[in-house]
Amino acid sequence: MSPLLVTRLGAVFMALGVAAAAYGAHGLSKVVADPHLVEVWGTGARLHLFHGLGLLVLGRMAAPPRACAPLLAVGILLFSGSLYVMALTNLRWLGAITPLGGLSFIVAWGLLAWRGPGDPT
Repeated sequence: MSPLLVTRLGAVFMALGVAAAAYGAHGLSKVVADPHLVEVWGTGARLHLFHGLGLLVLGRMAAPPRACAPLLAVGILLFSGSLYVMALTNLRWLGAITPLGGLSFIVAWGLLAWRGPGDPT
C-alpha cells in the first residue's frame, strides 16, 4: 500500500471510529438494553480508534513493513466489526471472530517491532 493510501485509510477508519464512539455514547442505549453489550461496543470503538491512529502513523513512516497496514485494517474490521455486530444483535457467537482481529493487531505490531521501519518486507 502506498503511504498516501495508508494515510487515507487511517483517516477514514478514524472518522468511522469517532462516529462509532459517539453512537456508543449517545444512541446505543436506545437500541441495546444490556449494559455488557454497551461495554462490548465501547471496547470495539476504543480499539478501532487506537488502530486507526496506528494506520495514520504507518502512513507517515518512510518504509514500514508492507504487511502492517493491511493487518491493522483487517484487525479493525474483524475485531471491532464483530463487537459492533454482536452488540447490536446479541449474537454472542460473533465473539469467536473477535480474537482473529486481535491476532491481526498483534502480528502487525510484532512485525513492525521485528522488522522495523526501513525494512519493507
